[in-house]
Amino acid sequence: MTRTTTGTFHPLDPLGADEFAKAAAVLAREHGVGDGWRFASIELAEPDKAAVSAFDTAGTVPDRRAIVVCFDRGSGDTYKALVSLTGDNVVSWQHIPDVQANFTVDEWEEADAFLRGHPDVIAALAKRGITDMSLVFMDVWTYGDAVTPEKYKGRRLGWSDTWVRASEGANPYAGPVNGFHCVIDVNAMELLEIEDTFSVERPEVMGEYVPRHIPERIRNASTRPPLKPLDIVQPEGPSFTLEGNKLEWQNWSLRVGFNYREGMTLHAVTYNDNGRVRSIANRMSFAEMAVPYRDTSPDHYRRTAFDIGEWGIGFMTTSLTLGCDCLGEIRYLDAVLHDSHGAPFTIENAICIHEEDNAVLWKHVDHDGAEVRRMRRLTVSTHVTVANYEYLVYWRFYQDGNIECEVRATGIMVVSHFPEGGEHPSGTLVDTRTYAPFHQHFLVARLDLDIDGTENTVYATETEIVPMGPDNPLGLALRQKNTPLRTELEGRQDFDWQSQRAWKVVNDNTTTGLGTAPAYKLVPGGAIPSMFDPASPIFQRTGAIGHTVWVTPNSPDERWPAGEFVNQSKVDHGLTEWTAADRPIENTDVVLWYTFGIHHIPRPEDWPIMPVDTVSFWLKPAGFFDRNPALDVAPIPEACDHHHPHHEDSDD
Repeated sequence: MTRTTTGTFHPLDPLGADEFAKAAAVLAREHGVGDGWRFASIELAEPDKAAVSAFDTAGTVPDRRAIVVCFDRGSGDTYKALVSLTGDNVVSWQHIPDVQANFTVDEWEEADAFLRGHPDVIAALAKRGITDMSLVFMDVWTYGDAVTPEKYKGRRLGWSDTWVRASEGANPYAGPVNGFHCVIDVNAMELLEIEDTFSVERPEVMGEYVPRHIPERIRNASTRPPLKPLDIVQPEGPSFTLEGNKLEWQNWSLRVGFNYREGMTLHAVTYNDNGRVRSIANRMSFAEMAVPYRDTSPDHYRRTAFDIGEWGIGFMTTSLTLGCDCLGEIRYLDAVLHDSHGAPFTIENAICIHEEDNAVLWKHVDHDGAEVRRMRRLTVSTHVTVANYEYLVYWRFYQDGNIECEVRATGIMVVSHFPEGGEHPSGTLVDTRTYAPFHQHFLVARLDLDIDGTENTVYATETEIVPMGPDNPLGLALRQKNTPLRTELEGRQDFDWQSQRAWKVVNDNTTTGLGTAPAYKLVPGGAIPSMFDPASPIFQRTGAIGHTVWVTPNSPDERWPAGEFVNQSKVDHGLTEWTAADRPIENTDVVLWYTFGIHHIPRPEDWPIMPVDTVSFWLKPAGFFDRNPALDVAPIPEACDHHHPHHEDSDD
C-alpha cells in the first residue's frame, strides 16, 4: 500500500476498507488466521505526538499500522498483533493467555439464531406455552469471572435473556420470560445448559411504542395538537469546513476519528486566538461504559455490561437520519469497520456535524440601548444502540472557547414480571406486575488535554468559606483554593458539592497577557457515587467508578480504564493498577479520566420507551484568554432592535 501527502490524508485518519482487508490478509498469510478464527478488533495504531507533528510540519508520513486482536475458536487462544500496512508484514504477534477478547456483533446474532433453533430450547419454551419461535429473541450477555460457573471456567461464555413479542414487529423487551436463561459456549456454539428456575404468569401490559402496536384506546386518548413546521435553513451553506476528517469553524480546528471500541474520537483540538493557534486537546474519547444492575434476583445478578470494553460502541454505531437525528445543514462522516471475518463494512452517516442556534451568547441593556449577540455552536454527534438502550453523544464547541460533552440515554428498560402480591425491592413498578431494576450508567471520558503544550499540571480548585472575624465581620468572604496534584494517588479525586470542586489543567510554563498561567477547567456534571462495597466483585472489575477524576501520565499503553480485556475479567487491570505506582504527574503530559453518568431509578414515565435522560460536563477556559474571546462575534444584521424600547417616545 502506498500513501501520499496529497489530498486530505492525515496519519490520524481512521482505517479504510482496503486497510481492514489488508490487515486480515497479512495475518491469514503469515499466521493462518482464517477458517475457525474470529477477528475481535482491528484498529489504527495511532502515531505518537512526535510523528503527527513531523507530518504536520514536514509532511513525513509515519508507518501506517493496525492493532489486531483475534482468537482461535478451536483452542480458545487469544492473540494480539501489530501489522504494518505500509510494510505489508506482521511487526509483532503475541499470545495473550487467560483472557477473552471482546464479543462481536456476529457472535451476538449467531447465538440468537442458534438458540432459537435448538431443539432443547424449543422444547423447554413449549412447556411454558411459547411455541412461535419467530416471536422469540435470545439476547446474549457476557460474563464476569465472579459469576462464571466453575465448571465452565476458561470457555468463551455467554448467558441469554429470553424475550417474546406479543405479535410480529412488537417490542420484544415487553415480554420477558422470567427464570429462563441459556448458558452457551460461543466459540463452539454449544448449549451448555438451560436454567429454567421459576416462572411468572405474564400480566397484561402495554409495552408498545411503535404507533401501529399501541392500543387504539390510548392513541385516541391523545389531546396533543399537531405541530407547525419548524424549518432550519442555511441558504448559503454551513459556516464550517470539512476536508477529509479535518473540521474547522469559528477559530476551532479538530480532527474526527473513529474505531471499533470508542466509536467517535476527537483529535488535535486547537483554537486560533487572534492569529495564534493554541492547542487545547490532543485526544478526547469515551474509554469505558459500565452499567451494573443493582438487583440480586436470578434474572439480573449477572447483568453488568461493559459496553465499550466487552463489545465496542463503534460496532454498535447506527446511521443518522436527516430530519430525525439531525436538523439543519448537515455534513456526515461515514465509519468503516469490519466483521469477525475481517471483511470491511461501512456505517453510512455515522457522525453528524452541524451548527445550532443556542439563544443568547452575551447581552447587556443600558440607557443608550442594547447589545446582543446570538450564540451559535458546532455539534459533532454520534448515536449507538446497545441492545435495549441507545446512547446519543454530542460534543459541542462554542464561540467563547467552551467545550461541552453531552450524553443522552434513551431506548427501552429491562423489565421483569412478578407474581400477584409479590415484591420488587430493587426496582420500580412501571406496569401491571412489572418492574424495572435500579441500575447505573457509568461513563469514563479519557481527556488528553494539551493546554498550550504537552507539559501541564492538574489543580483541584475549590471554594472555601472565610471564617467570620475582624476582617470578615459579615461573613461574606470566600476564597479560592487551588491545589496542584503532584502524584497519581493525589490525582484520585472525588466530586464535592460543598466546596464546588472542579479541576483545572494548567500550563505553568507560560503566561497570558494578564501574567497568569493559561488553563482549562473541567466543570463536573453527572458525577455519581459508585455505591459499591469495595469488596464487591463488580467493583473489583472496574475501580474507575470509585473516583470522579483520575490523573495519569500519558502512556500509549494505558487506554482502557478497566483494562484491555474486560470480557470475563476478574480484577481491574486499568486505572487502579496503574495509579498504584503513584507516578509523578506534575508538569508533564497528563491524561484526565472523568467518571460520570446516570443513577437510574426508573420512573413509570420511562416506560415503554424512555425519554432521553441527559448528563454532561464542560471544559471551560479559565484564564486561557485575556478577556471574553467572543467579543468579536458580529451582530446579526437587522435581526435585533438595539434600542431600549422605553426610550422610543422619550423627550430626553
